[in-house]
Amino acid sequence: MIDIQLVIFIGYFLLVFFIGWLSMRWTKSEEDYWIAGSKLGWGIGGATMAATHTSAGTFIGTIGVIYAVGWSFGWVLITIPLAYWFMVAVLAPRFTSVKELTLPAFLQRRYQSKTARGIGGVIILIATVVYIQAQILAGGLVANVVFGIEPLTGMIIFTIILVLYTLVGGMLAVVYTDFLQMIIMVVGTVVSVPLALMHFDGLSGLIAKVEYVKPLTFEWGGFPTVLLITLGLAFFLGSVATPEKVIRLYAMKDMKTIRRGVLLAVILVTGINLLVFILGLAAMVLFPNLPTGDLAMPMIAKAVLPTFVGTIMLAAITSAMMSTVDSLLLVAGSALSEDIYQNVINKKITPKRKLLIARAGIFIVGIVPLISIIAGFAEGELIQFIVILFTAIMAAGFFTPVVGGILWKRATKQGAIAAMIGGVLTTGLWKAYGDPLIYPVLPGFIISVLCYIIFSFCTKPPPASAWKPYFKKK
Repeated sequence: MIDIQLVIFIGYFLLVFFIGWLSMRWTKSEEDYWIAGSKLGWGIGGATMAATHTSAGTFIGTIGVIYAVGWSFGWVLITIPLAYWFMVAVLAPRFTSVKELTLPAFLQRRYQSKTARGIGGVIILIATVVYIQAQILAGGLVANVVFGIEPLTGMIIFTIILVLYTLVGGMLAVVYTDFLQMIIMVVGTVVSVPLALMHFDGLSGLIAKVEYVKPLTFEWGGFPTVLLITLGLAFFLGSVATPEKVIRLYAMKDMKTIRRGVLLAVILVTGINLLVFILGLAAMVLFPNLPTGDLAMPMIAKAVLPTFVGTIMLAAITSAMMSTVDSLLLVAGSALSEDIYQNVINKKITPKRKLLIARAGIFIVGIVPLISIIAGFAEGELIQFIVILFTAIMAAGFFTPVVGGILWKRATKQGAIAAMIGGVLTTGLWKAYGDPLIYPVLPGFIISVLCYIIFSFCTKPPPASAWKPYFKKK
């Protein structure tokens, strides 16, 4: 008998590879490969931004945390629409005045410093490895639940598929597969929630059963208030300044397109999160004794939903993981080739060789997380907290020099470099040795801002050519 789940997944992956192949044929220049020729409309642009945001952290991590500690974690995600508003209202109008191929290229132009660009590239590589680990772990969980194969085997297969189609098609492959993946995510959640609620006589019945099974679910006690606030700060700062998101501002045609695209992203991300919360509550009642909350969503898709719908939901989870990892792999490849190799090692590199190095970087950054997982890194850690650690690193490293660069003329290259190094080091040290009730993004962000201001005031003001392109009157 033909396994319908296997057929759907094989068909899905073949379609992804076909899009990658088409994108390779459509790619005519570096601008096409890195920022889709800067020609995206608001529909594709908004969908790819939402798909990049929606990852295993949403479909597996968020449900896993809600399953473990209750509804209070949901309040953290209120910061996401605020972050996108800030991106459109404050960051985008000036940030896109001069379009670049990478975020570190912006740092070089604004601060007239190759060192700032190189440091930005290194931070991206480090943080990307952390993030991709979470997605690979989730891929192993899904493969185990769906096909019964060992999680490690599933992780390997998942990694190979992701790396291959990202290598082939670049940003064009990423944005068009993101569009497909967002459609699957929306359909999967919209269909799954009503079917799950049928087991509880509607939403009110589900809430009543959750209160009986886990009485503290709707209380604040699951998370300390300070931790919730600092987690919310991590989401806000990271949503504004992570490279895989801001690079999409370069990929869209103009500010009108950006405004519409980001509005679409907010609607999609918020809607999916609300529906995912409901599925998290359903898992509490249906599977009260799971060894880890990260299994909650795969178990609902496998055991509660009809086979076809459940498979679509699992494909949606896989889409969420792939739509984020492919973006990060592309950002990592550009960081290695554009921001580190060409900027630091060989300025006269040919475009062909640069693209070869970028693809080598994509391959390496895709494989290293898998190796570190095999070595035992992040063992037992909930997927959502690995995701937030990535967000904290990116926020501490980039928010201050990026936002400060388009708002403060007096900011200098020394301030930007000190902000990036100080923010990231503080975040890492706090994660290792600090108070676990305060998420590392808060001390990292504070040190980043202080370094930015102090070092800028203690050094010579930048020339007007550094800041003038970003302060033109519109």
